[in-house]
Amino acid sequence: MAPFLLRVTAPLWFIFAMITLLHTSAAHVATFDTLRERLSPKCELTHLVREDWLARAQGGIDAALADEITEAIATSDGVVLCSCTTLGPVAAQAGAIRIDTPMMEAAARIGGALLMVYALESTRAPSLALLNAAVAAQGGAAEVTMLDLSEFWPLFEAGETEAFAACIAGGVRAQVLRDKPACIVLAQASMAAAAPLLSDLGLPVLASPEMAMRAALSAAGSSAA
Repeated sequence: MAPFLLRVTAPLWFIFAMITLLHTSAAHVATFDTLRERLSPKCELTHLVREDWLARAQGGIDAALADEITEAIATSDGVVLCSCTTLGPVAAQAGAIRIDTPMMEAAARIGGALLMVYALESTRAPSLALLNAAVAAQGGAAEVTMLDLSEFWPLFEAGETEAFAACIAGGVRAQVLRDKPACIVLAQASMAAAAPLLSDLGLPVLASPEMAMRAALSAAGSSAA
């Protein structure tokens, strides 16, 4: 799929913040547009969708891809939020907000036995590294169990997002019965729809989009002040 830009605007006299979102799936556009309407309708969003970057990153992020990501962030308007966990470390180095940073910080504050769920192998290492760093920064202690649900990723790729969420929720339920974690961390933004399906567990179920959007809005408000 060719890259594209989508700008969602409000009248100029209503704009207080500008955020550029860097996605590797067009599915996230609607997620963040909905969050904007609920959290800050006066905010202007620009969506940059590069599905090809995620495909290229599966074998590791080489220098050429890192340069493209860095240039895109450097030339974007306002605060930049990267919604792709795989690209997160490079995006953060270029000055963007990683979508999973606020979530990992929240998980670190909870501490204890943490169940981190992922559905794409390329997200495993950056997610675990970020969570470990957040725990270390808090000065606390955590025991992280990784749950690989990559068998369900083809559902997301096929656009079957409801089935994907249901399968993720089912896999998490089965693991919770065995591990009894203190907190569940849904490592990828694509998993966020599974969180409401797990609300009856009586455990914190952390998903990244809303926490990241709030962080980006806060940063955008500070930069505009």
